Amino acid sequence: MGPMTASPGRRVLLAAPRGYCAGVDRAVIAVEKALEQYGAPVYVRHEIVHNKYVVQTLERKGAVFVERTEEVPPGNIVMFSAHGVAPVVHEEAARGRLATIDATCPLVTKVHKEAVRFANDDFDILLIGHEGHEEVIGTSGEAPDHIQLVDGPEDVAKVEVRDPSKVVWLSQTTLSVDETMETVDALKEKFPQLISPPSDDICYATQNRQLAVKQMGAEAELVIVVGSRNSSNSKRLVEVAKLAGARAAYLVDFADEIDEAWLEGVTTVGVTSGASVPEILVEQVLEFLAARGYGDVEIVKAAEESITFSLPKELRRDLRAEAATLVAERGGAGVDARGSAGVAEPNSAQ
Repeated sequence: MGPMTASPGRRVLLAAPRGYCAGVDRAVIAVEKALEQYGAPVYVRHEIVHNKYVVQTLERKGAVFVERTEEVPPGNIVMFSAHGVAPVVHEEAARGRLATIDATCPLVTKVHKEAVRFANDDFDILLIGHEGHEEVIGTSGEAPDHIQLVDGPEDVAKVEVRDPSKVVWLSQTTLSVDETMETVDALKEKFPQLISPPSDDICYATQNRQLAVKQMGAEAELVIVVGSRNSSNSKRLVEVAKLAGARAAYLVDFADEIDEAWLEGVTTVGVTSGASVPEILVEQVLEFLAARGYGDVEIVKAAEESITFSLPKELRRDLRAEAATLVAERGGAGVDARGSAGVAEPNSAQ
């Protein structure tokens, strides 16, 4: 049998949508554009998106990933990752004389704004999310005195609030939809006057990818989720697949992490990828499976996605400024990206 032929009965169900969401696409392009615009190195605080391959690829192009703002030498540009940062990080950047480019996903920024608004109205805010996750740290930092973390239904028992009539829940954007609703139900039982956010905090991409996996997991014995270990939304897809009925589900960064033993006795393999995963990694998984007789691929479509976000405002402004500068100066000092030509002032990203 040739390497790409399908064995009778063996098939792959390929989830749609999968892979890049609009916020990730925007953040990755922002790093690439910043490297073109200002030259290497461009410093990025925290992994721009939670994907090993993306981070390694950008490092090769000259991005430098740091965990702390203080690691960036003064006078440089620091980019904030898609997960968002607390206000204190903007202050650190200003103190370090750093120009900032904020690649926070607009849907995360929406949650930050909700947190600020409810804190200003003196609500207790119950933030549903995973402790230590970058997004949770950023959102909590908007109103540390008003926010407490609720990490799943089992956390509800220990939640205490000042005034049960002034309580609201918010959430991380990349959680399991079903588990979050379980947590909300438990919170509502405890605090009947609990207010919900104006619109759902779990983002469209997280919800759509989980929906597709639910449909797929009902038919596939094995589900392979392409994604990194530190990616919240990717890990949730594994959980959703198992709950939907898949006998087994695994998270892999690359096709060569697939264990052939997983395929024993399996006729239907489901494949999907997290919101920070480039399609090339999924293609490699499909090639791996096709070489082992799973050449017949069916798409499981749960939703249409057409959302896109414009680039961070600092980059848009600098790209416009660059065009004007080049016309005006033809190689004069104004084109020095490390100088003052259109590079964001440290505070401008707030």
